[in-house]
Amino acid sequence: MKIVTLDEFCRHARHYLDLLESGDSVRVLRDGRPLADVVPIAGDIPQWKRREARPLSLDRVSISRLILEERQGKS
Repeated sequence: MKIVTLDEFCRHARHYLDLLESGDSVRVLRDGRPLADVVPIAGDIPQWKRREARPLSLDRVSISRLILEERQGKS
């Protein structure tokens, strides 16, 4: 969930609406206090617009790198 000020949300509304469209949520603060949680309507988001796939990692190292390193060690 992104956390932004009301001013930031208003100035960059298009950006935050794009985040909502991709499935992210936005918490809007006014004077440092939570004002609103803006969340996407899950049923209306097409599958292809949902969050991007992120590489799997373990202890901040990608799984694919670990596999490749292990394979090189067994050669």
